[in-house]
Amino acid sequence: MKRTFRSFPIHNFPETKKQVLHWCHQSGTCVFLDNNQYDLPNSKYECLAAAGSRHEIRLDAGGALRKLQIFIDQHADWCFGHIGYGLKSETEFVANTLPDKSGFPDLFFFIPEVVVQLDEAEILIGCIDRNHEDILQEIISCTHDRYIQHSSSVSICQSVDKLTYVEQIQRIQSHILRGDCYELNYCIEFYAEQADLNPLCLYERLTSLSPNPFSAYYRIRDLYLSCASPERYMSKKADRLFSQPIKGTVRRNIQDQEEDERLKWHLSHSLKERSENVMVVDLVRNDLSRVCLPSSVQVDELFSVHTFPHLHHMISTISGKLRHDKTFADIIRATFPMGSMTGAPKKRVLELIEKYELTARSIFSGALGYITPEGDFDLNVIIRSIVYNHTQQYLSYHVGSGITGYADAEQEYAECLLKAEAIAMILKGA
Repeated sequence: MKRTFRSFPIHNFPETKKQVLHWCHQSGTCVFLDNNQYDLPNSKYECLAAAGSRHEIRLDAGGALRKLQIFIDQHADWCFGHIGYGLKSETEFVANTLPDKSGFPDLFFFIPEVVVQLDEAEILIGCIDRNHEDILQEIISCTHDRYIQHSSSVSICQSVDKLTYVEQIQRIQSHILRGDCYELNYCIEFYAEQADLNPLCLYERLTSLSPNPFSAYYRIRDLYLSCASPERYMSKKADRLFSQPIKGTVRRNIQDQEEDERLKWHLSHSLKERSENVMVVDLVRNDLSRVCLPSSVQVDELFSVHTFPHLHHMISTISGKLRHDKTFADIIRATFPMGSMTGAPKKRVLELIEKYELTARSIFSGALGYITPEGDFDLNVIIRSIVYNHTQQYLSYHVGSGITGYADAEQEYAECLLKAEAIAMILKGA
């Protein structure tokens, strides 16, 4: 049977959006993707949700992409899921050796029972063997209070103390000075054990304070991801691929508009931020050239500063015309992990990350999104995210920064603590 869609008008978009989210949460497997009304190029849906699992594939690295492609071709339907950072052992042949308590597999995709597309004017419901009106009634009758629970306080620990962090950064900089690499994205994990909390409330708190264009609520049974990502990893529209790496960030001064504009100007003209940005642009161009037609890869946008609720980001856009013999699996194999989360050259920094980071990144630094029946797709970069394993009551989030030869280890550590504290404050309010 084929999935059919029916459209229904809506009159209160914020309320309907919340109802869809809470309705999704009831399913053991679900994804809720939210653009948060950003007017970004190549973004097709304001909100896109998938609930329930008709078919699914769950694999760790080692032939996973080949099996995923068979799964996609076999079902030719809407497909949602994630690619974890650990898939690097398959795409770049760098083994996964670090401990991982999150429980997330390296790869998981599913064909949903129901697909929901939502914008300010209508809700579009897609299903195979269910009644569209019945699903709509389930959504609009979903009351929020039913799912609100109080969470216990959590005690946050960190995987790396200051002394160890400074020592690791100095070792990484010695590699940079020797010419082993140019820049390396180094991350540390913050975690809590015996954490009893409500992941849905956590996501709503996170995105209310930091509404970003690639936000996502993701559930695989007892595993949850709350994500407020501003970054696109890769999208495909027809025969064209787009990647939009972020390199270069400055905090806003929302109270002082003149100072905010000055900060934005300094980010735009910073030689350091531009050099890091152009490094990742070159890396993405090289990755895309492996699956795109010769001479078709181009830089559509370079050093463009985009404004978000709390930050200004320097974003570049790279695109290319896909070769018609290349599949989704081929694209991921050629480009994953994304350069903005690794550094350059990619394979060498992946080896060094495995050597100097102390815990696995798991789903962090991976990608989450959807694939359409026609083969178009859109995947985010999983950053600014909180992972929660309900069964193990284990909560985790990573923060990091790009390390160069000129980086000050103590300043980088302070920046990590600042990023971590922002998430800790969200946990207190969840």
